[in-house]
Amino acid sequence: MGLQVSGRPRLGISSCLLGEKVRFNGGHKRDRYLTDTLGALCDWVMVCPEVELGLGSPRETLRLVGDPTQPRLHEPATDIDRTRAMHRFAGDRARALRVEGLHGFVFKKDSPTCGMARVKVWHESGGGSERKGVGLFAAAVMKAFPLLPCEEEGRLHDMPLRENFIERVFCYQRWRDSFDKRVRRGNLVAFHTAHKLTLMAHSPVRYRELGRIVAALGTRPLREDIDAYGEQFMEALRLLATRRKHTNVLQHIAGYFKRKIDSDDRTELAGCIEDYHAGSVPLIVPLTLVRHHLRRHPDAWLECQTYLHPYPAELMLRNHV
Repeated sequence: MGLQVSGRPRLGISSCLLGEKVRFNGGHKRDRYLTDTLGALCDWVMVCPEVELGLGSPRETLRLVGDPTQPRLHEPATDIDRTRAMHRFAGDRARALRVEGLHGFVFKKDSPTCGMARVKVWHESGGGSERKGVGLFAAAVMKAFPLLPCEEEGRLHDMPLRENFIERVFCYQRWRDSFDKRVRRGNLVAFHTAHKLTLMAHSPVRYRELGRIVAALGTRPLREDIDAYGEQFMEALRLLATRRKHTNVLQHIAGYFKRKIDSDDRTELAGCIEDYHAGSVPLIVPLTLVRHHLRRHPDAWLECQTYLHPYPAELMLRNHV
């Protein structure tokens, strides 16, 4: 089963997405996938920057204004500049989140405080806006936790992006479990071994680069190797695992059964992989057949691969064509 996570992942989240009435209009933006499906398997840490800053709900609307790289947070109705106060709050709140042991964060899209990307930034002189901004609180969190998987709720309705985010969350949890208490060379070797197929599905290039880091262990301080590995590992996982790359991994797995199963079973497995590659069946179909053969013909290396069990099966993220 590979490396196991210790308990439920902890995810930060914009409070309105869980149904909290903290929006500028006194409402909420409850997302039922987050509350009912993902929420059954994780623990939420809620944050609403505006309310926690003391602005209340309902409240005057806020907008980003000026230079998209360093926007101001402006309250148009009152002409109050909230930039300095929000920067101070965001920095303090991000530091406070360190004790929460987060494994990911879900932000509210388009928010001048929580939007991760493409937030409207209004021109100083009026006359329109550009979608080039990042919410001030989201920017502070991503700066404080550069490896932390982060996503906006709107993008999680896209199935490949949803699976990518959740896979990153559980990988990051295994990463923290491996090194938060003990920094050992063997932990890095075990982590890399367990995630080889996962890396191949996301980035064969990064898979080889990370393998070189592990192969060269001992030539520089271990902490440097771990930091370099963690950064490149999480960057690799941001690349979507495509059908072509999954097919390559499945064919690699099939090679382990080449001399263990008969010709009919080999033909069936190859055909199932080809059906997946052609888009006729979802990924879960060839993987189910792989797990069947693995139960009949155990292989220690394959059994340790997190690729076969990346997250709880009840999320059913590999059940879609």
